[in-house]
Amino acid sequence: MSFNTFGRIFRVTTWGESHGPALGAVVDGCPPGIALSEADIQPWLDRRRPGQSRYTTQRREADAVEILSGVFEGQTTGAPIQLLIQNTDQRSKDYSDIAAKFRPGHADITYHLKYGLRDPRGGGRSSARETAARVAAGGVARAVLAVLAPGLAISGFMVRMGTQAIERARFDPAEIGRNPFWCPDARAAESWAAYLDGLRKAGSSVGAVIEVVASGVPAGLGAPVYGKLDADLAAAMMSINAVKGVEIGAGMAAAELTGEENADEITMGPEGPVFSSNHAGGILGGISTGQEVAVRFSVKPTSSILTPRRTITVTGEETEIVTKGRHDPCVGIRAVPVGEAMMACVLLDHLLLHRGQVGAGPGGRIG
Repeated sequence: MSFNTFGRIFRVTTWGESHGPALGAVVDGCPPGIALSEADIQPWLDRRRPGQSRYTTQRREADAVEILSGVFEGQTTGAPIQLLIQNTDQRSKDYSDIAAKFRPGHADITYHLKYGLRDPRGGGRSSARETAARVAAGGVARAVLAVLAPGLAISGFMVRMGTQAIERARFDPAEIGRNPFWCPDARAAESWAAYLDGLRKAGSSVGAVIEVVASGVPAGLGAPVYGKLDADLAAAMMSINAVKGVEIGAGMAAAELTGEENADEITMGPEGPVFSSNHAGGILGGISTGQEVAVRFSVKPTSSILTPRRTITVTGEETEIVTKGRHDPCVGIRAVPVGEAMMACVLLDHLLLHRGQVGAGPGGRIG
């Protein structure tokens, strides 16, 4: 199975399966001399960890990360960094009844059609369990960004659960960490709790929309034509398990705007260009403008549900399937820290690419 690596200079390779003994990542291209320990990575994994509320899978994993290489006396050496996360709460027997069946909406069938086999224990590599490795790698990226771009901050939050969306007028950044949905709207979070409780008790699931915003992004990251920052961000978010759509800035809504409405007017401020709005999502021509970089992605409902669904077996017989076990009724909840991690990895990769081509600062000057 190829293509387990992303990035150009800051390169991340993930490995391991949902029900294997462990999973993890190899991070290559990390600059030397960066202070790094497990304590710098663990808080990000703790945000993604399963079993923290009744709204996520009850699989109990500590997700404790170990650094096996690439760090000496608390600093990165420039060598590949090996990150290890043990799996400690697998219940492979939960999948014994469906080992010969394909779950509708899941990658079971495409893995089988491509490789001639698949790992039925939680989906193997197609499981959202794989994203723990991405979050660990994102922790490394954040440690580097804190040194190379100290003003940069990344925040993810859920803006929609199923048919229910937040009210932007009630957006409160302080509220994001106060509820189990990473929701910036307290009233919406309260409504979502009742909504998801009903779906959870019915054995069903629902999708979500996640927004990830990076502030303090230097202008000039990204390159035309085939190295665009927004193209790499879209690819990174789209690679997350269960993601079915990605938007940058106004996204699909830009199609409804006139040229006058969509254009982010520019004036000259004391420290450089100032934009009147940010329909572009902080990226023009594939290059960052210095504004907030805003990305949204949609996550489909979890495919493992208790409602009987029609399917076929590996021998082609028609049957029904009911998926028991421990699954997220809304996988979008734990996708928030994953989206943040992918943002961190892509931004660091482009920052290193930028430094390699034009130096530490922007190539052009205005005024």
